[in-house]
Amino acid sequence: MNDYKRLGDYIREVNVRNRELKVTKLMGISMTKKFRPSTSNVVGTDLSNYKIVGKNIFVFDTMSVIRVHKVPIAINNTDEPIIVSPAYHTFEVIDPNTLMPEYLMMWFCRPEFDRYADFKSDSAIRGGYGWDELCDTIIDIPSIARQREIVSEYETLTKRIRLNEQMIARMEETAQALYRKMFVETKTRTGYFTDIVKLSGGGTPDTSEASYWNGNIPFFTPADKGTMCYCIETEKHLTQKGLNYCSSKLYSKDTTFVTARGTVGELSLAGMDMAMNQSCYALLPRLVQAPFFIYHFAKDAIESLKQGAVGAVFNALVTRDFETKEMQIPSEEVMLEYNELAKPIFRSVYLRQQENLKLTELQSLLLARMGKDNN
Repeated sequence: MNDYKRLGDYIREVNVRNRELKVTKLMGISMTKKFRPSTSNVVGTDLSNYKIVGKNIFVFDTMSVIRVHKVPIAINNTDEPIIVSPAYHTFEVIDPNTLMPEYLMMWFCRPEFDRYADFKSDSAIRGGYGWDELCDTIIDIPSIARQREIVSEYETLTKRIRLNEQMIARMEETAQALYRKMFVETKTRTGYFTDIVKLSGGGTPDTSEASYWNGNIPFFTPADKGTMCYCIETEKHLTQKGLNYCSSKLYSKDTTFVTARGTVGELSLAGMDMAMNQSCYALLPRLVQAPFFIYHFAKDAIESLKQGAVGAVFNALVTRDFETKEMQIPSEEVMLEYNELAKPIFRSVYLRQQENLKLTELQSLLLARMGKDNN
């Protein structure tokens, strides 16, 4: 049997200001309901009026709900205090022995919660989903024992995902260090990026309903930036996001993609055959089939191009940028040697990413089960 209660009876606002300027770590809230470094220009700003967020304190951005169709809420689950904009609401659970903060944050992460808030934003007289609307939200609050069980299951998956992410980061560092070492210890010649890499463009996907449901070609866009370097995502996951069909050229597994417009210079290495839109380049080997070498070679070029754009707006990559980019180029034998040494590293990254996608799916299932037979 479910036990739905008014949330406002279990939470209260807190308002601790940074009067003594002891806290300097300024954070904002991402659309993934996590804290991120603030992008606000606070030069000359009086930070004494900013709110201090201690452990287990929630931060709620009421201004973005109606615009992004999500509820930007995050909890500080660390011992390190941060500060946030005074425009945000900060609140806490009144009695953690009745409602666990971790359980409440899980509830906020449910897609059903975002849909409810979006509906309330449209239907509210003032428009939006603010503090009063949050307090009037009805949520299922099972026994504290059941809450602990649910939170424990979720945190077990979270810890495994975090461990995989740490391992992936170490493996990428190993591959990068190996690449650097081989460059130091081998002869190179001066040439241009396009001496060994051919640029290829993308196209616009077919967005018709028939193509959406019947297509089977994963489609990469700049929105997929920031993924770890080997498997972009599984085909199933891409299909769930709607990136499942395109009418443009199909590129093979292990092709490096680079975003050329919008968020520029993000690299991804495809873990499957897939295509891309016109805002990206595919980087294809011109001399030898060494895709893992191409990935790091491109990473060096992009970092150098970004450094050269310091003080200017780096908002696009064009073909000429690559054609005129001078690079130190090793022999084909070295390219192939590095590729073989790096291959097992990238395959291991791929396997851990696959596991994390499965673990994330399990987390989604746990969130979906909340409110159903919780007692």
